[in-house]
Amino acid sequence: MKISARNQLKGTISTVSEGAVNGVVAIDLGDATIKADITVEAINDLGLKEGMTAYAIIKATNVMFAVGTERISSISARNQLAGTVAEVKKGAVNGHVSLKLADGNAIKGSITNEAIDDLGLTEGAPALAIVKATDVIVGVE
Repeated sequence: MKISARNQLKGTISTVSEGAVNGVVAIDLGDATIKADITVEAINDLGLKEGMTAYAIIKATNVMFAVGTERISSISARNQLAGTVAEVKKGAVNGHVSLKLADGNAIKGSITNEAIDDLGLTEGAPALAIVKATDVIVGVE
């Protein structure tokens, strides 16, 4: 199956924490971990267990950016991935920013050209990709 989501980050499930309705699945990407808040039903349907290979799937429109690589402690978004801006492509109003992570993965985001300029997101600049756990889909093969 091919999907339109630009971000399909392959990793290994490090923890699965189940609640009454939802659970949190942590996927180890190497130098970073990404957490997904999904239903317990989905956890069971996919058979998610520690040690399994899984994909963190994220639409580019769900990726936010911040300047620098220091984790922001005063924000509720759990996923903060530090990297270096690898590419910026501007369109008429929005642009796409590709951030290369230390482990070699890349995460892409779609934000306004105004935000790109205001944040100074240029190739080589350090940045954080920020994603809410509820915006992460978990996929397995």
